[in-house]
Amino acid sequence: MSLNHKKELVEIAKNMCRELRNNTTETEKLFWETARNKKFENKKFYRQFPFFYDLTGRESFFIADFYCYEERLIIELVGKIHQYKLVADKKRTEILNLLDLKIIRFNNDEIKYKVDEVLMKIKNEFSK
Repeated sequence: MSLNHKKELVEIAKNMCRELRNNTTETEKLFWETARNKKFENKKFYRQFPFFYDLTGRESFFIADFYCYEERLIIELVGKIHQYKLVADKKRTEILNLLDLKIIRFNNDEIKYKVDEVLMKIKNEFSK
């Protein structure tokens, strides 16, 4: 995408993030209550955070469920829909890794029933 359209892309991403925040899933709400306002390990997390990239001369973006800037760590909550998006998720991970970002994925049941284990796994990723 040409630089002339970058502003438009940012607006699209901003609107999509806003819509996703307004339609938060129950699992996202559970995790957000645990992580927001530096409640978890005094780390700042953002929700529905966009990442822009350009690998082929065409700029695009991904929206991460949660992001900790200090640790460059993305937390993705994986629902049933992701079982049909395995190839896309793999490609997304490759691109985000190229941006020097770490990604951890948790399924919804882990968040609902094993949140302490999830938090321990996240904490273990800090400063790796």
